[in-house]
Amino acid sequence: MRCMMCERLSFSHICSSCQDSLLIPQLHKRKIMGSIPVYSFFPYNDIEPLLLTKHTDVGYYIYTILAKRAFGVFAKEWQYENRVASLGIDDHATSGYSHTAVLNKALTSPNITPYYGKLRATNHHKYAGKSVEERLMNPRRFYYQPFWEKEVILVDDIVTTGTTLSEATEMLHAKGKKVILCLTLTDAENK
Repeated sequence: MRCMMCERLSFSHICSSCQDSLLIPQLHKRKIMGSIPVYSFFPYNDIEPLLLTKHTDVGYYIYTILAKRAFGVFAKEWQYENRVASLGIDDHATSGYSHTAVLNKALTSPNITPYYGKLRATNHHKYAGKSVEERLMNPRRFYYQPFWEKEVILVDDIVTTGTTLSEATEMLHAKGKKVILCLTLTDAENK
């Protein structure tokens, strides 16, 4: 096959040379709800074509590479006094896999336990390219499945307005959980 970035022959969808030279995490931080940090790893414009693969068969492989380079490294280096849960935002499988589940799995570490199917949207309205007003008028209305840990890391691929992460945080707080941070591949404001 050919590398999606340089088109050279490769055993991977993105060759190791492109991964090492083009997929270098550049941590970006913003906050939601006043105090909850949202960390993003790549500038949006650097990975936009890769993000567009998420609803295709190739997307699984691309998201696995991105997850390993960003979330996997984070999980190895992150230190925290308690064991925490990580939840992918609406990790329902579409196109044969869930892109947020792929990202979440990369967080597996001694400090982080990824859970699946614990935070699913009951409203599947498409948010891509929509205004804040439309997002607020069409909340995700998350369904919650209990889990043991009290502290949570939320996982998504893109943060745009922060409404989805905020809604998920509010729902988890109502269930007695504390969202300590959110992780995304990219921040759409960071173009």
